[in-house]
Amino acid sequence: MKIAAGSDHAGLPLKKKLVGYLEALGHDVEDLGTHSEASVDYPDYGFAVGRLVASGGAERGVVVCGTGVGITIAANKVPGVRAGVATDVFTARLMREHNDANVIGFGARVTAAEFAEAMLDVFLSTPFAGGRHAHRTEKLNQGPPAETPPNPEEPR
Repeated sequence: MKIAAGSDHAGLPLKKKLVGYLEALGHDVEDLGTHSEASVDYPDYGFAVGRLVASGGAERGVVVCGTGVGITIAANKVPGVRAGVATDVFTARLMREHNDANVIGFGARVTAAEFAEAMLDVFLSTPFAGGRHAHRTEKLNQGPPAETPPNPEEPR
């Protein structure tokens, strides 16, 4: 599988471990940076991974910053990207099954490498369930509607 990877300086050590792990599994990884510990802006790397995934240049993406939050927000700004921060294996599985996520985010300051590898394995091997989730992901792809959201008391 072709996988895009990116991180800021805080995420660099974990990203390096994950890139090596993915390559050892036989994946084709495009490491979009950063490649040094010099301070950089995480949005630049989240945007880069998001663009490569959204364009079809990579099937999935991995982004890493200190908490995983900022770089994942940046990736989600790219139309066609559905990114989430993984906090456990259950979340990694459901972000694929229910949300058809194509980018996974990790927090280097809060996630051990071995745990990130386990979440990444699940993320990469779990298919999108489709079915009742398909129309919801299509809404994500379309963006917010111009009208007021439906009443939450109404059945769906």
